[in-house]
Amino acid sequence: MSSWKKAAKATQKTHKERHQPEARKHLGLLEKKKDYVVRAKDYHRKERTLKLLQKRALDRNPDEFYFHMINSKIEKGVHREKDKEDEHTPEQIKLMETQDIKYVAYKRNIEAKKVEKLQSQLHLIDAANEIKNKHIFFVEDEEEEKTFDIAKKLNTHPALLSRRTNRPNLSKLKDIKLPKVDENTLATIEQQKHMAYKELYKRIERERELTIVQQKLEIQRALAKEKETKPKRVKRATKNSAPIYKWKFERKR
Repeated sequence: MSSWKKAAKATQKTHKERHQPEARKHLGLLEKKKDYVVRAKDYHRKERTLKLLQKRALDRNPDEFYFHMINSKIEKGVHREKDKEDEHTPEQIKLMETQDIKYVAYKRNIEAKKVEKLQSQLHLIDAANEIKNKHIFFVEDEEEEKTFDIAKKLNTHPALLSRRTNRPNLSKLKDIKLPKVDENTLATIEQQKHMAYKELYKRIERERELTIVQQKLEIQRALAKEKETKPKRVKRATKNSAPIYKWKFERKR
C-alpha cells in the first residue's frame, strides 16, 4: 500500500505557493513555510546557547583556574593556542633519532676528557682577570686618601694592577730575566691561545648538549618501561634540560 501512495504522489500536481502581491512588493519576498522553519530553528538554537552561557556565568566560581587561560589568547575574536617553546634543538633531535644511548654516553665521555685536558693546559687565567671583585684599603684621613697610590701599596708595577693572578712585586721583577721576543712571535702566541680558548668553549658546549640528550634518552627509556602506572610530570623538557618525572613509591622486597 505504501508503495502505491509513493507512486500516486509522483504523478500528482505540485501546488505552488503564491508570491508577494504587487501592493506589498516593497516589503520584499514573501516568506514561505520552509524559510520560516529554517529561521525558527536557527533562532531557537541561538536562544538555547544564550541560556546555557547565562547559566554557566551564574554558576562560575570566580577563583577557578585552568591552564588554558594562560596557554591561549584571543585574536580578532577567535581563540588561538599560544606557540609552545621547542623542547629540543635540531642537533638534539638528530642525535635522538639516529643514535643509541650508549653511543651518546661514549661520545660525551670523550668530550669530557678533551675538555679536562684543555682546561689543564690553559688554566683559564684570563678568565680570572675578568672577574669583578673588590679590594678595600683603609686610610687614616682624607689627605692620605688623596695621595693614596695603589701600586705603591701593593709594591708592584702600575701596569700589573689589572692582574688578579701572577702579579709579582718589585723585588721579584728586578730578579726576573725576560727573554727577547719580537712582536710577530707574541701575535702568533696570542692567536694560538685565542684559538685554544675557542676550541675549549666549543668542547664544553658539545659536552653539555650530549649530556642533555643522554638524560632525555634515559627518561624516554624509563617511561617506555612503565606501561601500567605512568609517572607524574613535574617539569617539562626544555632545550637546556631534560623533563622531570615523579614515580610512585614502590616498596622493595
